[in-house]
Amino acid sequence: MPKGATDEPLDPGQRLRRCLTPQRWRLRGAFLLALGGCILLIVQSWLLASIFAHAILAWQGEVARFAPPVAWLAGLAACLVLRPLLQYGREVLTRVASRGVRAGLRGQLLESLGRLGPARRNLGSDGALGTQVLEHIDALDGYVSRYHVQRQLVIAVPLMLVLVVSLLSPLAAGLMLLTAPLVPLFMVLVGRAAAEASQRQLTALARLGGSFLDLARGMATLKRLNATSQAARRIADASEAYRSRTLGVLRLAFLSGAVLEFFAALAIALVALYLGLGLLGLLPWAQGEVPVPYQGALLILLLAPEFYAPLRQLGADYHARAEAEGAMQELIPLLDAETWQPSDGQAVTLDGPPSILCRGVTVAGEGGRRRLAPLDFESAGGERWLVQGESGCGKSSLLEAMLGFVPYEGSLCVDGRELSSLSRESWQRHLGYLGQQPPVMRGSVGDNLRLASPEAGKVALIAVLEQVGLWSLLAAREGLDTILGERGKGLSGGQLQRLALAQLLLREAPLWLFDEPTAHLDPDSARELHGLLERLSRGRTVIIVSHEAEGLEWVDGCLRLDDKPDGRSRLCPSDAQGLLPCLE
Repeated sequence: MPKGATDEPLDPGQRLRRCLTPQRWRLRGAFLLALGGCILLIVQSWLLASIFAHAILAWQGEVARFAPPVAWLAGLAACLVLRPLLQYGREVLTRVASRGVRAGLRGQLLESLGRLGPARRNLGSDGALGTQVLEHIDALDGYVSRYHVQRQLVIAVPLMLVLVVSLLSPLAAGLMLLTAPLVPLFMVLVGRAAAEASQRQLTALARLGGSFLDLARGMATLKRLNATSQAARRIADASEAYRSRTLGVLRLAFLSGAVLEFFAALAIALVALYLGLGLLGLLPWAQGEVPVPYQGALLILLLAPEFYAPLRQLGADYHARAEAEGAMQELIPLLDAETWQPSDGQAVTLDGPPSILCRGVTVAGEGGRRRLAPLDFESAGGERWLVQGESGCGKSSLLEAMLGFVPYEGSLCVDGRELSSLSRESWQRHLGYLGQQPPVMRGSVGDNLRLASPEAGKVALIAVLEQVGLWSLLAAREGLDTILGERGKGLSGGQLQRLALAQLLLREAPLWLFDEPTAHLDPDSARELHGLLERLSRGRTVIIVSHEAEGLEWVDGCLRLDDKPDGRSRLCPSDAQGLLPCLE
């Protein structure tokens, strides 16, 4: 979510209100429907008071018989029908608004994650980020669907009701106004503790989600180490701690609800006592007098609970506000994550494999620490290069700079054009990227391939599978309809990398970037994958980051990155002796 025109940070409450802007008309409509329901309530209460007053007069013999006008009965029936309809319309509008707000914010989060690219790991594990995108966003539902409109009604509805009551009894109206502040006062006092507890729970939930995902991903390793029982105990202990804290939050919520109900009931009882003593003529300052007749007194008694109802409801919904602000507080780092965007954003068109020219390229990290030593490198279009170096020397940083995710110093030109002047979205359309974990989702093989090219037909999908040597295996199963489990379960690591290569072929990108594509493969599978890369990457510019050089003798040269901040990288052209000079 972009910040406003000023550089002042927005607090969670301001963030929430900004999120509501696209849905303001629906929320205003819900507010007007609620006001309409309040007007119908006043009319309904007046009709009921009039009918009962007429019945009292008939019982006392002051009228011949009990025969309320037909208009009263018709109006009462209309109020009883229309009020639920208006309430239903309000709920529909607020639910639609809530879905719209959550969908829009979830889209912003996913867009922010997309802009961050590999840098998203600085904001937490994939499990924690997934919890934010799912659970934290859904925590805003109560704020949008209930609290926002109720916050407006808590002023408008009591003012309308107290205005009607003041016409009948200024003293009763004064009593209601004097006791009304007690409800929001205790709501705030008790609600603050609930808000802090809710925020702590959301943080704990994100950590629990991240921990569970990490354990699930490492289940195969845990089984080999016979450590599944320890992992199960760890999850059980964390879940029990989370359950205990959740009950603590619920205790606070029930306590605040009980306090609000107590003070609302006390205030209503005070008004009822005044009206009852007045009808009996026992008021100390008006002995033998009836300051408010029966019909007016009954109308006030019918409206008194409704006067405090919005305050009580706001107190109950205050926890939804606290939960939403706690969730937004957790989402702010992701929404405000600084991402580098090329300045001009020129569109990119590549007619063939691009040439790459680096002159003094460096990448800075947090605190000004240099992640990549000054790099001078030149690759003609269609050349394939191996990048090596010690851990932390900047191999991944180089790829992130070429992907357009991080800023760099120096000059990095693609076909003679500075990368920082190109549109990142347009530039990335010409890239094929494959990391250590292939981008495979739960679903069919065909669905996974169409992530790279949604328009690709069945013939094209089969053709790329044949190129990577997977079609014979899949054809023996269910072909393109073969279902893969979470993280590609159903295929081996080498087969998943082949599937990822098929996705790259569908993209038809002239530049391929690989980040340790064989890191988790056995030597035989790695050798086979390297041979497949040699065949499929012909005619493309290729940059391969890998610790292993076996099977990569076909590259045009090796780029050795220096792990010292003041060092320089060096080139090692490939020759008949292979890449041994680069590894010395």
